[in-house]
Amino acid sequence: MSEKNPIRLFVTHAWGDNEDYLRVFEFLESARNFYYRNCSAVDRKPSEDIEAQREVLRTQIRPAEVVIATAALLQTHSSLLVFQMTFAQASRKPVLLLPPFGIQSEIPKGVRNLANETVAWDERALVDAIRHTARGEQSGRWDVVEFTLD
Repeated sequence: MSEKNPIRLFVTHAWGDNEDYLRVFEFLESARNFYYRNCSAVDRKPSEDIEAQREVLRTQIRPAEVVIATAALLQTHSSLLVFQMTFAQASRKPVLLLPPFGIQSEIPKGVRNLANETVAWDERALVDAIRHTARGEQSGRWDVVEFTLD
């Protein structure tokens, strides 16, 4: 992954910016040396026709290397979220599931099963999961814990 070869990702949406959708990009923008291209286009809702919307979503998901599913959509657009995750799996795209931000809620097993991995809202964990699922890259990062022996 480099500036010339960014990871192509799709973030699930319901044709509008919601807080968790925007938060994903805040986390990704704060990551150092992480380059991505957003394949999702929330402003391109074709019409109210569900099949037309699904076709546009398929077009957005196809070039992506990884799909990031925000479980916050379960509250308002569950069928749209499940469609995006199901199409991604059918297209052999890895799916990372993010729970609703700041809310302790149980994600239905059916939705969890559509994801390859559930990732916590942590910039480092999210970036590492994207790199690993999209391109098989290992972060090589490790935590250092300093302590003194008395």
